[in-house]
Amino acid sequence: MIFVDRERELEAIRKRLESDSLELIVIYGRRRIGKTSLALRAVEGYPFVYYLAVEGKNNLSKFKQTVEKQFPEAKYVKEDWESLFHFLKDKVIVIDEFPYLIKEDSSIPSVFQKIIDEVLKGSKTKVILLGSSISMMSDLLSYKSPLYGRRTSTVNLRELRFKDLSKFGFDLIEGIRIYGFAGGVPYYLSKVKTPFLSWINEELKRVDTFVKDEVDFLLRYEFAEISTYKEILLAIAQGKNTLGEIRDFVGVGGEISSYMRKLERIGLVKREVPILGDHKRERKRGRYVIADNFTKFWFNFVYPNISEIEEGKFEIREEEYNKYLGSVFEEVAKEYVKEKYGVNVGRHWFKDVEIDILDKGLRVAGECKWSDNVDGVRVLHEVEGKLKRLKLDVNKIIIFARSFQRTESSERVEYVDLEKLRKWYEES
Repeated sequence: MIFVDRERELEAIRKRLESDSLELIVIYGRRRIGKTSLALRAVEGYPFVYYLAVEGKNNLSKFKQTVEKQFPEAKYVKEDWESLFHFLKDKVIVIDEFPYLIKEDSSIPSVFQKIIDEVLKGSKTKVILLGSSISMMSDLLSYKSPLYGRRTSTVNLRELRFKDLSKFGFDLIEGIRIYGFAGGVPYYLSKVKTPFLSWINEELKRVDTFVKDEVDFLLRYEFAEISTYKEILLAIAQGKNTLGEIRDFVGVGGEISSYMRKLERIGLVKREVPILGDHKRERKRGRYVIADNFTKFWFNFVYPNISEIEEGKFEIREEEYNKYLGSVFEEVAKEYVKEKYGVNVGRHWFKDVEIDILDKGLRVAGECKWSDNVDGVRVLHEVEGKLKRLKLDVNKIIIFARSFQRTESSERVEYVDLEKLRKWYEES
């Protein structure tokens, strides 16, 4: 896998590895985000044991076998966690998918607490725990966990930025198309080929493609029963953004809020509120949206068409995908504004007035059009009209489009077409 833009996290972990004290490092993040690549890159040059936990039974026995392959003399060590960690004292121990150990044995956090407090106390051992189950790893970090207060470093590994896609060799337009599918998840980015639409249509015809089952795997890391969660995500993908709309679509008897909270907790769903509103007061006006592009893509194109995909009859048409890319282009535009102007931006709406990009300090407002030959002057007047209706005054208006047929020269407005965006995208 291409190793992109993890230098800050890598440096933080290596500083811990270079210390003269016991370290417990926790790395977590969604499936395919690059946790294993980061950990293995960090421990290069150190004496280490890497164990990938499995779902099911006998992880302790399998861990001992792994240790023996690295250090044959470990065959004389008693098969329990305390004895094996004592044997590995002053080395680096990496356990991937740590939540599987907890699923097999719920006492594991307490066992590891004892190991940290008693067996490894005063040593230079480095223990690195990795996990893809966001809910279980969050519980592991909470004050209720036996390991609370023992960790010395925590890395919540997130998606790459859109701009990082240039380092995978994708040009701007293909980069936007691919970002709509893969987001900033390294594994997906490493799988994609260009031209994207040709690749994805061929990929969906493959019997063994990872695309068809990926979201099921993602959800099963977190939930025993996934059908209701899938229907909720389908509802949101189809524009049902309020609690009432989602409940009516899914048809779940009783309260649906607990499902939504769990989806928010693991980062698949987020609740957006108008950026200028008070978040507590504006909860009723909030909208649920899918938080990552791969999940959004899957519920727009894969899940609703799974029967046709299985028959090899489904194909994503360019015009259909371009329509989908409107919201993706908006994410790219927000990243551009955030980097260039140093502000955090979001959407703002009140009644029937909506602005694509706005920051709380009212420095910038923006509008995004994933279209060619856009009349930039007309869009500028539309944005000014919206701001007037909302009684807002901003320093700068930024209009994004693939290309413009007409613009207006003014210091107050910036027009960003694909040519200008490409220069920013290709900057190192």
